[in-house]
Amino acid sequence: MNTADPDPRPAPDAADAAEGADLAEPDTDPPADAAATLSDARETDPAATSTVGLAHAVDSAREEVLRRVRAVRPTSAVTVPRGYDAGDGPGGGALVELLVDRLEDYRATVRTTTPAELAGAVGTLLDGVPRVVVPGGVPGEWLAGYDGAVARDGSPEALTVGDLDEPGVAVVTGCAVAIAETGTLILDAGPEQGRRQLTLVPDHHICVVRADQVVARVPAALRRLADPTRPLTLISGPSATSDIELNRVEGVHGPRRLDVVVVV
Repeated sequence: MNTADPDPRPAPDAADAAEGADLAEPDTDPPADAAATLSDARETDPAATSTVGLAHAVDSAREEVLRRVRAVRPTSAVTVPRGYDAGDGPGGGALVELLVDRLEDYRATVRTTTPAELAGAVGTLLDGVPRVVVPGGVPGEWLAGYDGAVARDGSPEALTVGDLDEPGVAVVTGCAVAIAETGTLILDAGPEQGRRQLTLVPDHHICVVRADQVVARVPAALRRLADPTRPLTLISGPSATSDIELNRVEGVHGPRRLDVVVVV
């Protein structure tokens, strides 16, 4: 004789039963073509079953994303406004002051000088540097105040990575244009700037900027470039990263020290 207590839960009515049916596990069976593929996969390689199912799910998700993109894609040509401010900006010393402020904010060392005092300024920055490398087009008078060894790229052969990575090596270059608002120096591999390798490998970079090379914004800078399609190096302060726990580390992707000499 069964003496167990009856189930105290009330019997579900028809509405509850219908709701329970809705909450039941959905039908996860793949479509017929996918089911056939899964069946074939089981016969040949049971381990491939999950792979085939995953591939089907990925394809379905991809198609859904593309469907949504197509639904909002314009059906006619879109006019993009190009009314950029390509002017050089205010004259006088305002742009130079702004450039200096932004570069110093990026932890670059900046000094202004005159053409007559440029050699002395560069020589001071190179004090204690055993060897300096320069592109082929750097004027010799820039280095008149330096008495160490000078290696000019391409005279007679191109400097190697090993040459550029020697301890204590510094590089002196010019720039193509400087952007005051962003504190950015643009190098376009011109004669006074040389190959990109020259300014990415050494740990110390001295860049000479003339006051007439400073513009206000990016559009004006691009307009100044001889060929904007050439490989460009944009420099805003010493190379630095904070990828790991937001701790700033300098010298990872380029020079650890950046000195800018602005000739006014």
